[in-house]
Amino acid sequence: MKRVYDEPSHTDGFRVLVDRLWPRGVRKEDLPYDVWCKALAPSADLRRWFGHKADRWDEFRDAYLHELNASDQQAAIKDLGAQAGKAGYRRITLLYAARDPKLNHAVILANVLRQVLID
Repeated sequence: MKRVYDEPSHTDGFRVLVDRLWPRGVRKEDLPYDVWCKALAPSADLRRWFGHKADRWDEFRDAYLHELNASDQQAAIKDLGAQAGKAGYRRITLLYAARDPKLNHAVILANVLRQVLID
């Protein structure tokens, strides 16, 4: 995982933007990424409700995991793994814009990706 504002690295592998909205202050041509996977971001309603408030984290995590368990989301996760593999990458770096590196949806999504793609 990496913030979109961080410098890219040659070790990033397949770089996937996982925010529903384009990050503020970043021009599309200035962000090196392989795919923008809006579908795996939290729903707009859930994202707005959470508002990155720490006291809502547990409830947000549960609701987002529920969204990710939908069959179309599971298919999107597997497709993402296939895209990375087809591009020749074993590593996927999730790009997010949130300020908090521990309380954001990419943390949850990374754990789900590990379970689905590695197990």
